[in-house]
Amino acid sequence: MTFRSDEAIAKSAPGGLAWLLDQRVLLSIAVLAVLPWLLPSKALAVNVLIYGVVVMGYNLLFGYTGLLSFGQAAFFGSGAYLTGIAIGRYGMPWFAAVAIAVALSTALAAAIGMVSTRTRGIYLSMVTLALAQLVYYVALQASWITGGENGLRGFTVDHINLFGLQINFLDPVNKYYVLMAFAAAAMWFQSRILNSPFGAVIEAIRENEQRARACGYNVERCKLIVFMLSGAISSLGGCMLALHLSIVPLDILHYQTSGMIVMMVLLGGARSFFGPFVGAATFLILEDVMSLWTSHWQIFVGAIFVLFVLFLPKGIWGTLLDTIPIARTRR
Repeated sequence: MTFRSDEAIAKSAPGGLAWLLDQRVLLSIAVLAVLPWLLPSKALAVNVLIYGVVVMGYNLLFGYTGLLSFGQAAFFGSGAYLTGIAIGRYGMPWFAAVAIAVALSTALAAAIGMVSTRTRGIYLSMVTLALAQLVYYVALQASWITGGENGLRGFTVDHINLFGLQINFLDPVNKYYVLMAFAAAAMWFQSRILNSPFGAVIEAIRENEQRARACGYNVERCKLIVFMLSGAISSLGGCMLALHLSIVPLDILHYQTSGMIVMMVLLGGARSFFGPFVGAATFLILEDVMSLWTSHWQIFVGAIFVLFVLFLPKGIWGTLLDTIPIARTRR
């Protein structure tokens, strides 16, 4: 079965559809702008934003580069913890805390990437899982700064100052649109990556690593850069979570969070630009609905996920994109 990325579909679609696909960032922002009014609650819409950004970072690593990692929770959690520590313990303004958290999380992704990219396939997956669990246990033991089992508490962002305008961040609608600005920036950044020559290189690595190496590309260095970019984007989602909740639970670093991220990207559709948000929304809505019926909602969500893998392997958004008519015969 052939999986096509958004770029391949855009090139093969009729002129009007191709133009629409080229405007994917603006169209994605337009959809997210009305999301709070489509979902049952503003809190659910905020969670879709946050996890959509995290999954988008993972999709760059898995969907576009073909690297199956089980350690994305390390970057998600580090962004959240570092933001909370910078604000709560050092009194930094929110924008400085976010910048520092993303920078340090990118450095963590570089360290994990340098070790992980020496391996391939399932070995890479196991190495990333082990290193992410190492980060988890460091946070668990360093209770003097992370709060240990109780998580990180004691920080709150109640107002956001933008160009002299003070915004009440405790208002759910204001909070959503402030965080949406982060998501929009992340989408623009990833779109620039995918449309660049580097984006073509990482897709070449995914399709045929040996051929990419034979063409003269430094595959290991490209993989390391992707790890760093993926970690930076996912850590931004962690920063958004910290600002949203004003607490950072320890579970955010657990391997179960990494598994949930993998499920979200597969539900939405790997290699699709808006798929991460579709996958995040699908998973969170299923969780929200099923948890009202039973405390064992994971069983039913897991069964639904298996059905998606069997019958919609390209995910929801990926399947919808694949129905776009082709303007010319693909070779």
